[in-house]
Amino acid sequence: MKKMMLTFVGAVGMTAGAAQAQGSVTIYGVVDAGIVRESGGVAGPITKLTSGVESGSRLGFKGVEDLGGGMAAFFILESGFTIDTGALGQGGALFGRTSVVGLRQDRSAVTLGRQYTPLANAQVENDPFVTGLAGQSSNLISAGGVSGNNRMTDTVKYTYGGVTGLNSELAYGFGEVAGSSTASRQLGAAIGYGTGALNVKLAWASVNSSSSANGRDIFLGARYNFGAVTGYLNYAINKNNSVMGTVNKDSRDYLVGAVIPVAVVHKFIVSYIKKQDRTAQHNDASQIGLGYTYALSKRTDLYATYAHIRNHAAAGTTGFYTVGNATELGSGNQAMGVGIRHLF
Repeated sequence: MKKMMLTFVGAVGMTAGAAQAQGSVTIYGVVDAGIVRESGGVAGPITKLTSGVESGSRLGFKGVEDLGGGMAAFFILESGFTIDTGALGQGGALFGRTSVVGLRQDRSAVTLGRQYTPLANAQVENDPFVTGLAGQSSNLISAGGVSGNNRMTDTVKYTYGGVTGLNSELAYGFGEVAGSSTASRQLGAAIGYGTGALNVKLAWASVNSSSSANGRDIFLGARYNFGAVTGYLNYAINKNNSVMGTVNKDSRDYLVGAVIPVAVVHKFIVSYIKKQDRTAQHNDASQIGLGYTYALSKRTDLYATYAHIRNHAAAGTTGFYTVGNATELGSGNQAMGVGIRHLF
């Protein structure tokens, strides 16, 4: 009996060791909650406890399996939720943030599923607020997707990152409308260069409505680390963006910003955005955003944020932009908040 038990334990150990050598799964996430004060909306000011001010709260699973010859299979499943209510985010989708499976070899990868648009990735990389907090660039600059969404569903994407600093993305989102290969279709592409202090990326998005009407975005973003401060510049062209669910059919957007780290734990953030509406309505807008974070540790920080949008359009009318955060669109043209974010 003792010999049988030793044989059984040894076999289990060998099986576990083989499984561990072949692949691994990681559980990770973000828990973010803050108190936000919004004003300037039609319904009046509101103070609330909300989730995902700096970063959307999420629970994620990712895994990889070594297939040999430098090739690996991998997956990412990421579920968004609201910490204040416990409800699912992204319209109640279980893995609404990301759900992909793919193959990668060397510096190239192909993924299938729901994933970020190439333009959204470029915008995140070149926004001093990282499209979070009240000063986020996405309050005025489109993320390039259906209904303003920064993700594509039913998508095949190819990504490449080279040793020379060059990187690229190419994405195709199937419209899946019977009888039409163009209705509800999405396309996206990006090319960038990033090495050392400099990062530059040019991105493009094309979105068709269910009737094949087309909306397009072009985004150029850059950042440079000067040492004591990192500077940011953005320029965006939006054409027929009503297809994407935004209020501007034709605009040019500009951003200038900076991130100033002090003594490792302190970080000050500032940006200014100007939206020039080229339609007959001239619904121009501008935003000033301010932010501060204090690192309690490598995984936990406190934050404070403020932003104000000056709108040409009146509150409650088409062309009126609101101050949101990483999770919400906001209700008025001004917002401030404080909160805590923990990564695990």
